[in-house]
Amino acid sequence: MTNFDYYAPTKVVFGKGTEDQAGDLVREQGATKVLVHYGSGSVKRSGLLERIYQSLEQAGIPFVSLGGVVPNPRLSLVYQGIELCKKEHVDFILAVGGGSVIDSGKAIGYGVANEGDVWDFYERKRVAAGCLPIGVVLTIAAAGSEMSNSSVITNEDGWLKRGYGNDCCRARFAVMNPELTMTLPKYQTASGCVDIMMHTMERYFNQEENLDLTDGFSEHLIRTVMENARILMKEPDNYKARAEVMWAGSLSHNGLTGCGTAGGDWASHQLEHELGGMFDVAHGAGLSAVWGSWARYVLEGNPGRFAQFAVRVMGQEKGKDDTETALRGICAMEEFYHQVEMPTSLSELGINPTEEQLHSLAEKCSHFGKRTVGCIKKLDQEDMYQIYKMAM
Repeated sequence: MTNFDYYAPTKVVFGKGTEDQAGDLVREQGATKVLVHYGSGSVKRSGLLERIYQSLEQAGIPFVSLGGVVPNPRLSLVYQGIELCKKEHVDFILAVGGGSVIDSGKAIGYGVANEGDVWDFYERKRVAAGCLPIGVVLTIAAAGSEMSNSSVITNEDGWLKRGYGNDCCRARFAVMNPELTMTLPKYQTASGCVDIMMHTMERYFNQEENLDLTDGFSEHLIRTVMENARILMKEPDNYKARAEVMWAGSLSHNGLTGCGTAGGDWASHQLEHELGGMFDVAHGAGLSAVWGSWARYVLEGNPGRFAQFAVRVMGQEKGKDDTETALRGICAMEEFYHQVEMPTSLSELGINPTEEQLHSLAEKCSHFGKRTVGCIKKLDQEDMYQIYKMAM
């Protein structure tokens, strides 16, 4: 195993009715004016946004609001948020929503705390020196951004989707009430569950001598999400299942499942980012659509690791060799995706890229031939193209 740092400074306030504590939590941070950042009308229709406003008012915290965040959050709205925060002298951001809202809030925080164009950080041209402090009221269990150091933004100029990670953006607190996720559509719930699983799977597939404890925790987390995802397909208001998935989402992406793994692979995420940028698909659904093709393409880079996953996570019998066992595990995972109505190909995802678009996806994913991704097998632009083509 490799040496590792584990840093998880976010205060978690978990359970029923916890959103009513938002004002007091913001006041604890010493905020004098808050940007309440949110997405669509769902937080309004549910009454959540009004409860948040009331909580801030009761705590004596002035605020301004900016809604309109969409899945695959846009850079243009980030620019609006930066301008609004500077104009209103905002010193704290409260993100009310899921990963897209939180990621947008983090980007705004970078833009307020640093001079120059915030997109430079996502293009790896500069390193952020700070970020406006952020708190979260979580409404979707998926991205894990409430406890992670990462943020992903889509630039409409070229439809480039890029991620940036820096510990200074980690949320000061995360309010997590599983009840707030009960009204999510089945598709969004399932997509979120896939995203959670993939955050651990990306770390699980690596080339290190792994800690048994990290492996065991990771394997149990994935199985837990799978079990409760099946329950939620039939019982969307099952509080325990919602709670299991919500807590798994945070632990899957706060670094815990990556201890000693040297970071993991992350190629599937990079491949999906370009699908999200070009076709605006749901992130989790995009991941399930490409994962099987990625796994089959790279498994000979570490068949023993895939075989362990097949046995310990997917409950498969060992085959005549690691490759056969690994393939059983990949097929079993794809069967699970279908059980929760998630796609396992681009056509099932609802997109049919042209040959030109496949090459464009690979170009963008490789940063136009300037980088490789992954560690099970280092993927160059041609490899990326072949995986996209396999995923058709």
